[in-house]
Order: sequence, then structure tokens, then C-alpha cells
Amino acid sequence: MKKITSARVSQLFFLALFLVSFLMTEYRGSDRIAAAVNGFFRANPLTAASTMLAAREYVPLLLPGLLMLVLALFPGRFFCGWICPLGTILDLATGKIRKVGPLRALQGNLKYWLLLPLLAAALFQVNLAGVLDPIALLLRALTFFFHPLLGETVRGGWKSLYGMIGDRRDLLDPGYHLLRDYLLPFRETLYPLAFLSALLFFLILFLERYERRSWCRRLCPLGTLLGLVSRLGPLRRVPAKLCPDCRGCRELCPTSFDQELLQTEECILCMECASNCPSKRARFSFRFRNYRLSQGAMMERRVLLGGLLSGFVVARTFRFRDPEQQALLLRPPGVRSEKEFLKKCVRCGECMKLCLRSALYPAFLQAGVEGIYTPMLMPRLGYCEYNCTLCGQVCPTGAIPDLAASAKQREVIGKAVLDKNHCIPFAKRTDCIVCEEHCPIPQKAIRSETVELIGFDGSRVRVKQPYVVDELCNGCGICENVCPLEGKGGIRICALKDRTPLREPSDTPPVATIT
Repeated sequence: MKKITSARVSQLFFLALFLVSFLMTEYRGSDRIAAAVNGFFRANPLTAASTMLAAREYVPLLLPGLLMLVLALFPGRFFCGWICPLGTILDLATGKIRKVGPLRALQGNLKYWLLLPLLAAALFQVNLAGVLDPIALLLRALTFFFHPLLGETVRGGWKSLYGMIGDRRDLLDPGYHLLRDYLLPFRETLYPLAFLSALLFFLILFLERYERRSWCRRLCPLGTLLGLVSRLGPLRRVPAKLCPDCRGCRELCPTSFDQELLQTEECILCMECASNCPSKRARFSFRFRNYRLSQGAMMERRVLLGGLLSGFVVARTFRFRDPEQQALLLRPPGVRSEKEFLKKCVRCGECMKLCLRSALYPAFLQAGVEGIYTPMLMPRLGYCEYNCTLCGQVCPTGAIPDLAASAKQREVIGKAVLDKNHCIPFAKRTDCIVCEEHCPIPQKAIRSETVELIGFDGSRVRVKQPYVVDELCNGCGICENVCPLEGKGGIRICALKDRTPLREPSDTPPVATIT
């Protein structure tokens, strides 16, 4: 029986911390989020490296990720073997999956062909690292698929149980309240790309059929980055090769001993070899004297140059966008520059999980390939709550700024535009002021005026027609959301290039610009 190592204890602790943080990244009645899962992204070296390369500036929120990258010089890929929640899930599942042998297509330099284009594209200000980041992959699968599925299943099952037990159902209320307050999502939402997110997670799990930690050692860009840095460090395993009289480390090691020589850049420091060595020969130590780079295979020059060139090509080709879709592409409040937002967004999905009125959803190709999985506001499905600041609180990189409620209320998402071919007062010449009634702006960004028109029967009618005061509209989307028309609304929120915040309220009413 294998001994339980310190690495396994650490893995279980950080997995539990990740799941608890995930459940706490939820609206539970408070305007402030006490703790969120964003700490795992801020300590993520790949997130730190790609975001700072793309933004070309130091991002203070990502300092823990930089420190983690520097620490990899000493204990190597300890993040993969001691902290990464996806790696822990793979370790817990791999023992139940029968292995058929390594997949040849994944061997070699494929992992460098994934990492280098991501970093090179970031250098050209296209940050796509979040698409393949292991923590983002896991979090998106949980946010978009597993957690909503859990909520739907439990709520549906509870309703059926209530129906079966009749008048005695009040006895079960404490149990349901416990689940609702601490485990279930606070709202029922179906997300686009939910099945794609789950498919990517199951694909990573499926790779365990071929070898242990197949994703980690053959594909993961975060692990590859840490592995490159770890080759420069002084930590060495002794002996570096398999012992000829035992060779038991090959069976124990999840990543590094597919050859006679330990592959330093693939070692996740799980300590299985040292803890279970029958002769107590295997150990790890720092060698500062007579230091030299670790042995083992390294990327070829053509891979390095090809990866950098691929990143340049990706940065240029993935920026294409459909102009028509761009006109309706709405970002979360506080995002003033689309270009700056895409440099920092890591596609974690936390803002969408927390959106109070189900307004934010993952983009597919609305923002081009460059914008896949980034949050976009869809007013026909939800709207931005006037007093809510939750999305900015949980954003790990500051792509969505954390603003006070008064400042957030003045941030411009877009502008409401009336479609007079569909809007009821214009198209049908009957009263409708639903959008005006729901507008949250105290001075009302949507107002109505009574006009006299010739009705369809030839008689004169008086109709209240709405108009938009551009100087007051922040594009929250509630008007489009509540429009009683089915399908396309009579009023739409259109994107703007200039998202300068609204002026602070004053006693002098603004001069209305009617649209």
C-alpha cells in the first residue's frame, strides 16, 4: 500500500479550497463577495505571464502569479503536483481508468506548439491563454455545465419529493434551505457553450485512458511553462536515473519516467518515488555547487521559431470580426476599451456566474475568435442591475474594474435606440410606456411625449411615444429586456466606441437629445 504523501494532502486541501471558493463565488444576498475563486487565477503563472505580455504593463493583482513563476526555479513544477485542482481530479480518477499505452500523436513537441503561440500572440496583444488554461477549463465546466445541472436536478427532485409527501413537506424545508443557501446556484440559467465546456473537460479526463496525467505532461500550457522554468533550477532528484536493481519508480511516477532518465521539466514533485522507495535511495535535494542545467529533451530550434511565428499569425488572423455583430456586442459595466478588455480577460466565467439578472453570457464568435468565452451582455435574456457591482469584484485581472455603486451607475455599456418599425406606439399607434416605467435612472433616460396622429381607421388618436435621452442612458438593457414584443424588441441597446461615463447628477436637468 502506497503511503499518503504531503503532496496528496496539499492537493486535497487546495481542491477543497477551490470548490468552497467556487460555491462562495455566488450571490447570497450580500452586495459584497467575501471570498471568490479568483485567487487561483491571480496565483496562476500562465495568467500572469500572458496578461502582462498582452497589456504590456505590470498588473498588481497578478503579483502572486509572478511569484509562483519565480518559485518554480526552486521546487520546480510544484504547482502542478501540490496545488492545481484539475491535476488533483485527474489523480483521483486515474486509478479507475484502465490504461492502453501512450498516444503517439501527443508525444514530442506538441506541448511547445501550444504554449509558444499563446505567449507569442500575447506579445502581439492577443491574449488567448485563458482558452487552454487548466484552471479556466475546469472552472468553465463547473460554471456553465455541472453547477447549473446540479441546481436543475436538485430543484426538480425536490419538487417531486414535495408532491409525494404532501402536507408533511414542511419537515423538509430546513434541508432544502441548507442546500439553497450554500450549494445550489441562486438562479436557473442555461449558458451557451455549456456542452463545449463539458466536452473539453471530459476530453482531458478521457486522455487518462492512455497514460497518467496525459494532459499535464503532453498538452497543458501552464505545466509546460513551469517545466521550462524548472529546468533552470537547482532541485535535483537523486538518483537521476532508474535504479537497475529495482526500476519501481517507473510505476510510481505519474509524469516523468517514460525514459531511463528523469525528465525534470515533467516532474510535478509528487514525492511518490521518494516516499515509496523500498531502499530509501530516491530523494530530492538542492545542488548549488557544481550547478548545471538539468539533462533531458528540449525543444528544437525550429519549434521555438515556428511557435513564435505561429503566435504572430494567430494574433493577426484571429482579430477579424463581423461588423454587424460588433454593433450589438455589449461588454460588462466599466469596460471602456474593447482592446484593453481582451488583453486582460482570462475567460474564467466568474462574472457570468454572479450576474444578478442573468445578463452576461459567454461569447462564441460575436467578438471573433479572439473573443471566444469572453462575457457579453444579452439584454433580451437579462439586464445589468443598476445597483450591482458583483462582476467587478470577482474579476481576477481587473478586466472588469471593481467600482463603487455610484461610479458603476455612470458607466456606459451602450445606448438605447428605438426601432420605430417595431416599437408599439410607432408601429401600432397604441400606448406603451413599459420601457419608461422600468428605466432605473432617477431622472429617466427614457421618457414619453403625447402626440396626435392619424390612426389606421382614419380617426385622430393621441399616443404616448417614448424617446431616449442619450445624456442619461447607460445602456443597462432593462428597456430591451422588458419590451413586451416577442422576439426582436422595439428598443435595442447598441454598442459604442466612446464609453465615457455619464456626468455626475446635478440639479440642472440635461438638455435632451431625442433618439
